[in-house]
Amino acid sequence: MRAERNVWALVSGVFLTILLFASAYRVQEWDQVIITQFGKPVGGPITAAGLHFKLPLIQRIWRFDKRILNWDANPNQIPTKDKKYIWVDTTARWRMTDPLLFLQTVQTEENARSRLDGIIEAATRDIISNYNLVEAVRNSDSIIAKVKLKRDMATRGELPPGEEEGIGEIEPIVLGREKLSEMIIEKARAGLKELGIQIIDVQLRRIAYEASVESKVFERMISERQRIAQKIRSVGLGEQSKIRGKITRDLQQIESEAYKRSETLRGAADATAIRNYAAAMNSDPEFYEFLRTLEAYKKALPADTRLILSADSEFLELLKKK
Repeated sequence: MRAERNVWALVSGVFLTILLFASAYRVQEWDQVIITQFGKPVGGPITAAGLHFKLPLIQRIWRFDKRILNWDANPNQIPTKDKKYIWVDTTARWRMTDPLLFLQTVQTEENARSRLDGIIEAATRDIISNYNLVEAVRNSDSIIAKVKLKRDMATRGELPPGEEEGIGEIEPIVLGREKLSEMIIEKARAGLKELGIQIIDVQLRRIAYEASVESKVFERMISERQRIAQKIRSVGLGEQSKIRGKITRDLQQIESEAYKRSETLRGAADATAIRNYAAAMNSDPEFYEFLRTLEAYKKALPADTRLILSADSEFLELLKKK
């Protein structure tokens, strides 16, 4: 009898343990839980972290993430108001704000992302297609002030030659990229609110031309840069010719002045030498004649020279004197 009671006690303990594990559940800090009974929600969402209990077997728990979640769109081709075909890559941040409504409408995060694809992409297409391309590219017109400053510098001649070619007209914006993102959020928010989803942020992550248009734009940009580079090279060659011409002119002027000065100095030296010779000759003509004759001998009679002259030669008269 005692053994039978022990068996029933063991079975009851196991059964109660199974019931306890089947009825207990844990809510994490990032979870929010909805309990359903026979497919119908029971009570409100449970968001407090910790251990909770439900009726075993007949009640089911649904877990939903209450953190901010990420959503990335597939890049789509969108025509702008000014007929530019561009690829727009969009990203967004969202969260489940009403888990009960979320459960009743989409149930799973995968289904929610599918609904996000349709709603946000449609809102993005509507907004982008109603504005010019520049609105989706820039946030402000600050670049226009820089271009205006550069154009004024070109007018005053303060830019290097050829650089003014890179200054073009910049189209002003009306709203800008950030404002378009806000408009996309507002348009998508209305459709997502009825799903228990709050859209927090939408950003145009990347914008690019359609492939055929992009290649033409690159070709035009390359051609423009090459034209500007060629003009700068031409201006540089012109400046090179000017500098070389000035160097040649300055060199000729320096050489001319140097030649003039050297001739002046040479003339003055010759004049001084002539005066010295004249003074020496006037002071002692015979001695001067003697020195000049010796110089003549030195030049006319180098070493190992033999001359046959008559005894009455006037050139050797000095040698015959004793």
